[in-house]
Amino acid sequence: MSRPIGRLACVGVLAASLLAGCAGGPPPSRPLPRSAPLEARLAPAAAVLDSAIAAGAAPGAVLAVSVRGERFTYGVGRLGLDDPTRPDAATLYDMASLTKVIALTTLAMMAVDEGKLVLDVPVVSYLPDFGRGLGPKGSVTVRDLLLHDSGLPAHRRLWEETFVREGAILRTVTSDLERAPGERMVYSDLGAITLMAILEQVYETRIDRLFRDRIAEPLGLTRTRFLPPGSWRRFVAPTENDPWRGHVLRGEVHDENASRLGGVSGHAGLFSTADDLLRFTEWALAGALGRQVAGDPPPPSGFATWTVTQDHPHGSSRGLGWDTPSGRSSAGRIMSARSFGHTGFTGTSIWIDPTRETIIILLTNRVHPTRNTPNFSLVRAVVADAVMRALFPDAPPRETPDGVTG
Repeated sequence: MSRPIGRLACVGVLAASLLAGCAGGPPPSRPLPRSAPLEARLAPAAAVLDSAIAAGAAPGAVLAVSVRGERFTYGVGRLGLDDPTRPDAATLYDMASLTKVIALTTLAMMAVDEGKLVLDVPVVSYLPDFGRGLGPKGSVTVRDLLLHDSGLPAHRRLWEETFVREGAILRTVTSDLERAPGERMVYSDLGAITLMAILEQVYETRIDRLFRDRIAEPLGLTRTRFLPPGSWRRFVAPTENDPWRGHVLRGEVHDENASRLGGVSGHAGLFSTADDLLRFTEWALAGALGRQVAGDPPPPSGFATWTVTQDHPHGSSRGLGWDTPSGRSSAGRIMSARSFGHTGFTGTSIWIDPTRETIIILLTNRVHPTRNTPNFSLVRAVVADAVMRALFPDAPPRETPDGVTG
């Protein structure tokens, strides 16, 4: 999994390209080497994605795969209804909730490694205001936020309650609990925003700058950032014709709460490309395997333990920040039980299988021009299974904890 450009050279390229990008578009993407044999093997999977896009699942899509360092990328369709440009590995997509693992969880791992964050310390120790609101909030720990079992509500319409970022954060951390911490897993954007507030507190830096300095620049992610400037707009896949904002969103975060947080949040707001995500996920895979990508900084030590099922509360598929396959998973039926990944509401997903050293990235803008896209519901799983069948034709379906395949 080595790369031809070392870290110092990569940082130099990044600094120069950022200056160029601010003036007239995004920095040039530094493509990773592609494998012609892998392209031939994955032709059936590309055909499956072709069919999904032709059926109207999304305007376009980009599939990226890495298998033991061999890489494949494939773009199909168009950027949007009014833009026939075919997307490719350098096209920026709104990551939506992939922000939670690419930025938020990774930064939390780093903070734990550096002794700035302790998982089993109550949230109120970092954010005293969190103690406000109903329920046993003093018992909620940082670990609970990562496991989505804090008792916080799944969602809150912050954009209708306040006009400023600070107000949205305060309303989040003072929210009433709906249940006791540890009682049930409820996927919560409010928990992610709370964890972001903790990280911004302990580092005294906003999360977009933390991400840039601690992750994007060291890994050479030249097209991954919050708040892409206007000069990048034509390289970004559009999302919804948003009734709240009254226009088609392009380079502007889709999630309403993230918008109210100034486009910078731990639960959503990041934009990225298939090329950059291959870099990030290969680094994450190395971390899960206890390895290191040549030329990159060492992954946080937490990757090996944060990315496995914690079984807390009992039966939950969640790792710490990350998810693992369960039931009718977006990872399909063939990726191993050791796989970890996440999805984003806009139509994005990443899945990483350490057992087979395989990565599957799917980027779409299925919310363009509307989020009501019933044809998309099974696309992630179908494409993932097509990739895995092409790569590992003899691999059996994954067994669930109760012994049922699926």
